[in-house]
Amino acid sequence: MALIPWLRWNEAPPRLSPRRPAEMVLETLMMELAGQMREAERQQWERSNALRKVCTGVDYSWLASAPRPTYDLSPGERLQLEDVCAKIHPSYCGPAILRFRQLLAEREPEVHEVSRLFRSVLQEVLERAQRDAAARPRPRPWSLRPPRAPALDPRGPRARVSPFAGHIRTVSEDVERDAPPLRTWSLPEFRAPQGGPPRQLSTPPRPRPAPAPEPREGAGPSCRPPRPQAQG
Repeated sequence: MALIPWLRWNEAPPRLSPRRPAEMVLETLMMELAGQMREAERQQWERSNALRKVCTGVDYSWLASAPRPTYDLSPGERLQLEDVCAKIHPSYCGPAILRFRQLLAEREPEVHEVSRLFRSVLQEVLERAQRDAAARPRPRPWSLRPPRAPALDPRGPRARVSPFAGHIRTVSEDVERDAPPLRTWSLPEFRAPQGGPPRQLSTPPRPRPAPAPEPREGAGPSCRPPRPQAQG
């Protein structure tokens, strides 16, 4: 017996069946109509009692009386109102209820007049929705197509080249324009040190030619035999 509460606690909570927005709008509007009809009936009964008290001069409200008959819609009228309520867009449900309450506060109708006032409010809301839909710009056919991701495009990005353009600026051209001029490699680079006079670079001295060797003393003439001359 002690395990029954634990078993019930482990059970999953019941899930509500999903309901369509049109059904929720229909139920909300019909509940608003039923509540306003009961309120109008109560106010009508209070007005009738106040009028009877003024006419007779006696208050009989403390006496037990028979239950008052409540006003109800006919089945055909209820089906017609439900058909109109099903056409109301969910975004116009709140404005329809506010407009219905505003008219009830201004006119204070009888019980049998509440349903007709409710029908007129629904027709007004439907006409307003149609005007808003007509004034809203319609999307173009090609704008309904979902945009293609650039990574999934097999063609890849394409650069547009105009054959009539005189000069097309490129990124490399801008970089070359902002870069400092390159020096010539065949010439030395002279740069003045910062904060002082320019320093002159000294060139290395050229090597002098070696002197010819002097003849030694006591050395005789060359013993090399003379070259024979060619005979003509």
